[in-house]
Amino acid sequence: MGNDSIVTRDGSVDWNGHPAIRRKTGGWFPGILLLVNQGLATLAFFGVGVNLVLFMTRVLQLDNAEAANRVSNWTGTAYVFSLVGAFVSDSYWGRYRTCAVFQIIFLAGLLELSLSSYFLLLKSCAPGDGKQKCAPPTKLEILIFYLSIYQIALGNGAYQPAATTFGADQFDEEDPEEGPSKMAFFSYFFMANNLGTLFSNTLVAYFEDKGRWVLSFWISSAAAFLALVLFFAATPWYRHFKPGGNPLTRVSQVIVAAVRNWKVRVPPQEEKLYEVDAKHCAINGGRKILHTPDFRFLDRAAVVTYPESPSQDEHRPSQPWSLCTITQVEEVKCILRLIPIWFCTIIYSVVYSQMSSVFIEQGVVMKTSVSGFHIPPACISIFEILGVVIFILLYRFYIVTFVSRVSKGKLKGLTELQRMGIGLVVSSIAMISAGVVEIQRLKHAKRACNTCRSSSSLSILWQIPQYVLIGASEVFMYVGQLEFFNNETPDGLKSFGSALYVASMSAGSYVSSLLVTIVMGITSKGDQIGWISENLNKGHMDRFYFLLAALNAVDLIFFVACAKRYRFMLLDGKEEGKDRDGMLDGEE
Repeated sequence: MGNDSIVTRDGSVDWNGHPAIRRKTGGWFPGILLLVNQGLATLAFFGVGVNLVLFMTRVLQLDNAEAANRVSNWTGTAYVFSLVGAFVSDSYWGRYRTCAVFQIIFLAGLLELSLSSYFLLLKSCAPGDGKQKCAPPTKLEILIFYLSIYQIALGNGAYQPAATTFGADQFDEEDPEEGPSKMAFFSYFFMANNLGTLFSNTLVAYFEDKGRWVLSFWISSAAAFLALVLFFAATPWYRHFKPGGNPLTRVSQVIVAAVRNWKVRVPPQEEKLYEVDAKHCAINGGRKILHTPDFRFLDRAAVVTYPESPSQDEHRPSQPWSLCTITQVEEVKCILRLIPIWFCTIIYSVVYSQMSSVFIEQGVVMKTSVSGFHIPPACISIFEILGVVIFILLYRFYIVTFVSRVSKGKLKGLTELQRMGIGLVVSSIAMISAGVVEIQRLKHAKRACNTCRSSSSLSILWQIPQYVLIGASEVFMYVGQLEFFNNETPDGLKSFGSALYVASMSAGSYVSSLLVTIVMGITSKGDQIGWISENLNKGHMDRFYFLLAALNAVDLIFFVACAKRYRFMLLDGKEEGKDRDGMLDGEE
């Protein structure tokens, strides 16, 4: 009993592999350092990405639609690499080593971009602000540029899911004091992300808008270096979880065993399904998962078919391709249950990705001067960041308290799925707002000049509501996703859960690129001018925004249907999870 009060209850270990001592490891000290690390890493990444679409149009001389697609593809690839980081983190390296290795790769990519931009791309293109005709880049210069930015995508993308989960690892969810802190960490982690972009979207974006690309890339490199130093500085205080082994093997074993036993009748009593002794788990370092009635065909993998019943004292069954434990089967069920919810988050990410592409292109052709001061279009996104910070604080300090008071303490706040649904609704409103602003922008542009390509007389400040609404929707959708996927993935797949959140952004970026291509293909046939044309004053980007709002509304219907049917994972010994089978009714 005395030892239980000294060490953590969730099975975490210290740097030497011994059970982590509560007072000497974890908690908010390493947690805060990881939050600062994340903020700096985000500053570095978005210092490159925030105006990448302008770099491609002004320096690489691509048109608007192609540049938007290239940026969407790059962003999507960065998020796809999150699956790589999650796999090596959960399977072999562990969260700490994964974070360290990919942060080094990330920093190396930033240094390569800074050097190659200075010596190659911008040597005859100063200041690179689009006002001076730049010499077309050579194929070698373009190749080096893309190699460096995709190395940045690999480093940052693979680092993200491990960093999110590693930060949450510093809090023992089975401890009544540290448990709430773990949930709060996800909100503050997302806030750190957005505060990191605050600097990149203001000062760094301002330098880039003036064509000082090399300076901005060096600022990103310096931020990434400082982030790496802070990460290593907290090494003695971190809590760790041992990697659980290759999850693909475990999933394959369940499927093969279920197929082999497809003629076997599943006993009605779950107690007759195979599980190892209560002191152990078939997944290294993991906790047991209770049986659920979903996907009954997979239960055949846990039916004992050979004469001698295996001993429950074994850590793993002796014939894993013929017999699996309940926990191993439930791990596969958890993944299957998450897939429909994950698919429903992709359209939201399509909407979110517009901030780094068409929102900026819309801002470029608006009046960007206020009282003689020029506002770079990318800088308006600071209002999205402010929206995130404000709504996170409102949710944690006011909405949670209000819901708890109304429910007389039965509810601790809105469920993750409820928040995700609200995020879809708010993002639809954001797209309608953007469409209305675009209609007004076109009216002002036509009054000024019906055939020219000059900016509209409508102020860029009219974009503020759409950015604020996107920020509010992120608090509900993305923070809800972080908590939901982390809570609903088994111990051996925690980084995979964080990767699902990032992979949603990846899929959204690719779908956005595909959607732009389809829309342009349909709307620019013959003599027709496409919705997102080179001359936006002749296009109809408002219709594109309204299309996104409509797709979001349809997606909301499917999301509610999937959420209503979702069954939450039940960990052995954690009874509170049983009341969560109802999804959107708010019960926890």
